[in-house]
Amino acid sequence: MNQHNTQHPSSNTQPKLLNIYFTAGIPQLEDTAEIVRVIQDSGADMMEIGMPYSDPVADGPVIQKAHELALKNGMTIEKLLSQLKSIKTEIKIPVILMGYINPVLSFGFENFCRECSESGISGLIIPDLPPIEFEKNYQKILEKYNLNFTFLITPETSDERILYLDSLSSGFLYAVSSSSTTGKENAVLKNEEYLSRIDALPLQNPVMIGFGIKSKEDFENVTEKADGGIIGTAFVNILLQNRDWRKDAIDFVHSIKG
Repeated sequence: MNQHNTQHPSSNTQPKLLNIYFTAGIPQLEDTAEIVRVIQDSGADMMEIGMPYSDPVADGPVIQKAHELALKNGMTIEKLLSQLKSIKTEIKIPVILMGYINPVLSFGFENFCRECSESGISGLIIPDLPPIEFEKNYQKILEKYNLNFTFLITPETSDERILYLDSLSSGFLYAVSSSSTTGKENAVLKNEEYLSRIDALPLQNPVMIGFGIKSKEDFENVTEKADGGIIGTAFVNILLQNRDWRKDAIDFVHSIKG
């Protein structure tokens, strides 16, 4: 199942992994392929593509705005999968789809997994899918289509539950840096106690830290005890605000990885 399983960088000797998130369907409906190329060619190690949804509860104002614009532009799961399928042979780094369960169930879960597999997708993140439901109804389907699935943990998650979610996850474990929505200005980026606690656990998956990373300094700070970091809001902001987003997006990824 883990054909794209991320390698565990050992302590501080390995470079940290950079995962860039963007919402599909912005700034324009047909920009997906170009954004995918930019992220890949700029040196990111993987990418997450958000499937737009009308009620993205885990997301802050910037990504909510991106969801609204994408839906207004006409982005759908069908459209996104067809865009990705058309550039599948160009994709060399893992692509993970992130979204909410309702649109996926409307599409048909197995049908969705089959299409993902045919479109070069390596894994899924669905924050509002409860682990117990996942185990009972969906895990076998994901395995059938060779798709990874990533669960999220927060500073409030107990050690016992972290180990349980890690045992269900494949690809990586997504550690939310603080208990807030994405892009929160005052998110506590470096929660030492939390990061040390995760680091001390015998986890099977690499740990990627997300929420609130905006710069190289942030990235280096939060990944001292983790395998990598996930940047969403700061990158989505570039797509929303800049007419010349392509150059700025490349410069931004280079600034983190440089």
